[in-house]
Amino acid sequence: MIHVTAEAINPAALLAAFSAANPHAGAIASFLGKVRGDGVEALDLDHHPTFTAAMIERIAADARARFAIADCLIVHRVGRLLPGAPIVLVAAASSHRRAAFDAVDYLMDRLKTEAPLWKREVRADGTQWIEARPSDLADRARWDEGGDHADR
Repeated sequence: MIHVTAEAINPAALLAAFSAANPHAGAIASFLGKVRGDGVEALDLDHHPTFTAAMIERIAADARARFAIADCLIVHRVGRLLPGAPIVLVAAASSHRRAAFDAVDYLMDRLKTEAPLWKREVRADGTQWIEARPSDLADRARWDEGGDHADR
């Protein structure tokens, strides 16, 4: 399931539904990203509805082809979010834990660097656009040919 929404994310309900939809999976790994509270008063996320959903679906399809997973879940918020609010929930279901862990890691690395989402932090002293950091790009690069996870 791929979903980009302005509605609040309920991780427990989404993971329960994902687990129920994958009854034969021996493993489900997940990641929940939240708005940091280190001086951030709000996070504004904008997107292009059609293009963003299509790119996230492509990233999910790549993960399904690359890893031995039965399914994956990606739910991403847009709009104004306050500190502590869930931004993104990613999960993968597989027969064994390693594929699920690796798929979730891969999905997040791709989302951070490739998903067309525009993020702006709101702070007491103004606003700042957020782009992929060099460490995000390095994390993404390790999945390319020759990277440490390229053959998993």
